[in-house]
Amino acid sequence: MSDFGRILILAGLLLFLIGGLFTLFPRLGLSFGRLPGDIRLETDQLTCLIPIGTSILLSILLTIGLNLLGRFLNH
Repeated sequence: MSDFGRILILAGLLLFLIGGLFTLFPRLGLSFGRLPGDIRLETDQLTCLIPIGTSILLSILLTIGLNLLGRFLNH
């Protein structure tokens, strides 16, 4: 049961960090989908968003988070 407790603690910490990022980014003038590297094409009737920068950022954050989770669970 201790492994399950560790997973819950880490999941809570990860959610806390993600919530902090969602709170911090708009204050810095950034928002998901409008980061540098995101492509936004707009016409009168169509908006196309290609979130390359957001995808890279989320990939980095998830990689770090999952690596920390794996290391924490192995010890």
